[in-house]
Amino acid sequence: MTIYKSPKAALAPKTTLIGEGTADWKFPDPPYMCDMNQLPHIVYAHGVLSDCFSGREDVLVSGEGYLCHDRRDRSNWVKPDCVVAFSVSPEAIRFRNGYEILEVGKPPEFVLEVASESTGARDYTIKRDIYESFGVSEYWRFDSTGGNFHDAPLAFDLLVDGEYRQMELDVKPDGSVEGVSPALGIGLRWDAGILVFFDTETGEAIPDYTELRRERDAERVRAETAEAELRRLREQLRDG
Repeated sequence: MTIYKSPKAALAPKTTLIGEGTADWKFPDPPYMCDMNQLPHIVYAHGVLSDCFSGREDVLVSGEGYLCHDRRDRSNWVKPDCVVAFSVSPEAIRFRNGYEILEVGKPPEFVLEVASESTGARDYTIKRDIYESFGVSEYWRFDSTGGNFHDAPLAFDLLVDGEYRQMELDVKPDGSVEGVSPALGIGLRWDAGILVFFDTETGEAIPDYTELRRERDAERVRAETAEAELRRLREQLRDG
């Protein structure tokens, strides 16, 4: 079983890596705000996207720190659930413990927010305006409840001429909702309350590390069982 790679994963950086500040200033740790309903989807998103872009040293996949335009203005500090940025220095950004657009030189290409009861309304109102002002190319929102906390089960805003345009997503007969991220080259799906990233060519779900490990363990057991059976048959033939 091989780890899925986004078509974007093979692309070499087109620009010099940016965000390589040397000063020792760091963002403080944000308060832990994730609830039990959000956590599985956030962990899955980080795991899948980290695997998909593991071959590129210029891609940041994160969600542990603040994102802001200018760190001196605390009013615009936000903590996204998942951020993806291309042609940056992940090490430098992690050293800062946060992403300052003014220093890095560009906004992230992708932001995902996973709904909770306490933060859901803010995600599709205030945060939408903030990410639009930051210039984030794609803003995705996922709500496991199907739209009780957000304005939709799955929503995608694309930045066009400096303003967000809500993109139409595909609603399937089984009730699932899906769309494709141009920035990532990967699809996102709301499937009975579960967040799924999928291969846009096959439609197949992309497994996270835990699923891959489980599948690899199962493959190893099958191989060992087959090998043991082959040895048994050979011994029978030899003894016969």
